[in-house]
Amino acid sequence: MSTGRRLGSLGLIGGLLAAMLVATVWLQGRQLEWAGQAQAVNDGYSVLSLYQVETEYLRLLEQWRDTLSAEVPDLGTLQLRYDVWVSRISLLTAPPLRDLMNGDRAYTEAVEQLQAFVQHADKQLGAERTGPPSPDALAPLTDDLRALSAPVHAMTVAAAHRVAARVDARNQALSRQTRIGIALNVFLCALSVAFALLAMRQMRQAQQRGSALEQLATRLREAQRRAEAASEAKSAFLAQVSHEIRTPFQGLLGMLTLLRSGGLPPRQAEQLRVAVESAEHLLAILDDTLDLSQMEAGRMTLRPAPTDLPALLRQVEAVLRPLASAKSLLLQVDVEPAVPRWIVADAKRLKQVLFNLLSNAIKFCIKGSVTLDVLTVAGPPERLRFVVTDTGMGMDRDATQRLFGAPKPGEVPVPHAEAGAGLGLEISRNLARLMGGDIQVLSVPGEGSRFTFEVPLQRSPPAPDANRPTLPVAPPTHALQVLVAEDHPVNRQYMAALLEQMHHPAYFVANGRDAVQAVQTRPFDLVLMDLHMPELDGIGAALAIRALPDRAAATVPIIALTADAFKETRERCLIAGMNDFLTKPVNAQDLAAALRRLYGQEAADAPQPGPTPSAAPVLAGDTAPLIDTAALDQVRQDLGADRTTALLEDFLRYGPQAVQTMRSAVRDGQPLALRAEAHAARGAALNLGLAALAQTAQALHEGAAHLPAHEVAHLVQRFESLLERTRQAAAEAGLLQAQPT
Repeated sequence: MSTGRRLGSLGLIGGLLAAMLVATVWLQGRQLEWAGQAQAVNDGYSVLSLYQVETEYLRLLEQWRDTLSAEVPDLGTLQLRYDVWVSRISLLTAPPLRDLMNGDRAYTEAVEQLQAFVQHADKQLGAERTGPPSPDALAPLTDDLRALSAPVHAMTVAAAHRVAARVDARNQALSRQTRIGIALNVFLCALSVAFALLAMRQMRQAQQRGSALEQLATRLREAQRRAEAASEAKSAFLAQVSHEIRTPFQGLLGMLTLLRSGGLPPRQAEQLRVAVESAEHLLAILDDTLDLSQMEAGRMTLRPAPTDLPALLRQVEAVLRPLASAKSLLLQVDVEPAVPRWIVADAKRLKQVLFNLLSNAIKFCIKGSVTLDVLTVAGPPERLRFVVTDTGMGMDRDATQRLFGAPKPGEVPVPHAEAGAGLGLEISRNLARLMGGDIQVLSVPGEGSRFTFEVPLQRSPPAPDANRPTLPVAPPTHALQVLVAEDHPVNRQYMAALLEQMHHPAYFVANGRDAVQAVQTRPFDLVLMDLHMPELDGIGAALAIRALPDRAAATVPIIALTADAFKETRERCLIAGMNDFLTKPVNAQDLAAALRRLYGQEAADAPQPGPTPSAAPVLAGDTAPLIDTAALDQVRQDLGADRTTALLEDFLRYGPQAVQTMRSAVRDGQPLALRAEAHAARGAALNLGLAALAQTAQALHEGAAHLPAHEVAHLVQRFESLLERTRQAAAEAGLLQAQPT
C-alpha cells in the first residue's frame, strides 16, 4: 500500500472515530439533560399538589356541614379549613403543574369553577368580608361547594393519567438511546482497533524515516560546525588585524599632531590638517571594524555597573558641544524629571551609542538644532528612552531601511553613512540589542530625522565608590564667581581668605534659603555649601537649586562643606546633586584639588604645604590639645599671620555669645538649636586648629538630643571653660595681638 493510501485510510478511520466520539458525547449529553429535566419537573410533586387540593376540599366540605348543623357553629375551625384549602388552590396555577396539565379540559374547567367559588366565598370567609361569618350567610354557598366534588376529582384523575403517559414516553426514549449508545460503543471499539493497527504500521515507517533524517542532521551539524569555525577564525583574524593596524595609527596621529605645532607654512599646514583628518577618519573606521568583528566573534560583552546618568550625559554633551558650535547648531540635552540619577548600565557602551547618534546628527545637520531627550517609559518592563532629533536633510523610506548596515558593492550609500564606512549605526544597533533594547528611526526628507534608542531601565543605588565624583565642567576663562553658604562668621572669613589667595571673588549667604535665592539673582560659577545651616540646610538647598527652571542656575557646580566624614553623609550629598564635597577643616590644598577636579589646573593656585611643626602640649585631663599647632601653622601658611590672628580674635570674641546661645537652648529645651550652634562652633574651631573646643562642640552636637539636661549643661560649661583656657594659651603663644596697657 502506498504512503498516500495509508495516510488516506488513517484519515478516514480517524474521521469516523471523531464522528463516533462526537455522537457518543451528544447522546450522553441528551440523556443527562433528560434526567435533569425529569428531576427539575418532578411530576410526582405536581400530582401530590392535586391530591392535597382534593383532600383539603373534602375536609372543608365536612367541616362546612358540621358547622351549619351544629347548635353552636365552630366558625373558627371552618375559617381555618377554608384558608388552608384556598392556599392549596393557589398551587394549581404554579408553572410545574400548569405545564403538566396544559390543554387538559378537566383541569381548566376545575380551576375555573374553584376560582369562581373562592371569589364568592371570600366575601364571607376571605379578607374582603365586612364582618364575622354567619351560618345564615354561608348556607347559600353549600350547594356550590358540593358541586365542586366532581370537577376536583376529575382533575386529579386526569393529572395521574398525564404523569403516567409522560413517564412511559421518557422510559421508551431512554431505552432507545441506550441501544443506540451500545451500538456506537461497539463501532467505536472496532474503529479504535483498526486505527491502532494502522498507527503502529505508520510508526514503524516513521522510525525508519527518522533514522535517515538523523543521519542527515548529523552531516548538517558537522557542516555547520565547520562554517562557524571558519567564521570565528575570520572574525578573530579581523580583530587581530584591526589591533595591529590601530597601534601604529595612534603613533602616526601623535607624530602628526606634534608636527602641526611646529610652525609650518600655511600650505603645508593645510596639507597636514587634511592628513590628520583623514587619519582620524580611518582610525574611526578601524575602531568600528574592531567592534563589529568582536560582535561577530561573540566576544563583545557588557559590563553593567551603577552609573551616574546625569554625569554621563554631561560628558557626552561636553565632547559634542564644540562640534555643534562650530556649525552654529543648537545642541540641547533635556532630561525628564522622572529619569533616575543612578542606573545599572555599561557606561562605556552607552556613551558609544549616544556619541554615534549625536555625532551623526550634528554631521548631517546644516542649520537648526540637535536635541537629545531622555525619558522613562512605563512597563512592565520599565524602559529608558533616548531620542535624538535633528533638523537636517532627512532620508526617504528606502534609505532608512538600508541605514543600519554597510552599503553593498554597487549600492548607493545612505546619506547618513556616505561620509564613512557605514558601520557606526550598525554597531550602535547591535549594542542596543545586546543591552536588551533597540534603535528605531523616523525620517522625512528635507525635515530631519529622529533616532529612538531604548533599553530596559534598571534603577540602582549610588555607586559605593562614588565618594569623589569628577563631573566635567568647562575650564574657566576668568576668575570664578563663588557663592559661599556658611552661617558661622569666622568660617566665612576663613573661606574668603582662602578664595582670595586663589584670586576668586567670594559672595556669602548665611543660610540655604538665601543661597537658592542668590543663584537665581546672579550667575555663579561655583557654590560652596555648608550642610548645617538655619532655615534650610545644605541638602535641601542643593535639591532646590537642582529643581530650578533656569538651566544655568540649576546646573551650577556645588561642593559640600561638612564636618561629618561619614559615608552616609557623603552619599546624601551626591544623591542631592552635589558635584563634590570637602571635609572640615578645609585647607587650601583640599580646596585647590576640588577646583582642579572641576575646572582644571587654571582654577587652583594654592600654596604647597610646608614642614609639619611640632604639636602643642596636651592639657591635663583633656583628650585633645587646646591648640593643634600643626593645623594652625597650616592656616597661617595659607592665609598669612595677620589674617590668622584676626580670625582667632574674632572666634574668641564670638565665643561668649555662642555659649549664651547654647545655654538658652538648654534652658528652653531646644536640642535642634543647640545642635546647630555646636556644629557651627565645631567647624570654626577645626578650621583654626582649636582641637579641644572642637571636640567639646562635637560632643554637644551628638548628645544634644539624648543626653540628660544636667550633662548637656556640664558640656556647655566645659566649652566656656575651654574657651577661656584657649584664649590664655593663644595669648601665651603670641597668636593674639598685644593689648595696650
